[in-house]
Amino acid sequence: MPIYYFIVAAKIIIFISIINVWFIRFNKPTPWRGGDSKSMKEEFETYRLSPAIMYIVGTIKVTLAVLLLVSIWIQDLSTPTAGAMGIFMLGAIAMHFKADDPSIKSFPALILFLLSVGIVVAEVILNGI
Repeated sequence: MPIYYFIVAAKIIIFISIINVWFIRFNKPTPWRGGDSKSMKEEFETYRLSPAIMYIVGTIKVTLAVLLLVSIWIQDLSTPTAGAMGIFMLGAIAMHFKADDPSIKSFPALILFLLSVGIVVAEVILNGI
């Protein structure tokens, strides 16, 4: 079942990506950060969002990433979790536009959005939800 393998791979990719951004690269510069930010805190300052919002968003994204991983075994979590992650990725894309970033900076968020939507669509096809 190739569609099942896509779903599992997409969940793992999203999980690894979110963990990478929020734990491994949290205080490191990346080419994808908003504005000229060198850390997550600076990036949220670029978006004119408080440190409290940064930690709330991070907690939600990490929680959703963990739930996506868990949903490999508990499938009822899959569609709502992927849908919520997709909404957060749309928010990330919007923040890059708000900061007048070049479109390429929102590319990782776009990929995670498309993977999230792909999970939802694949689950509907697979399970007829």
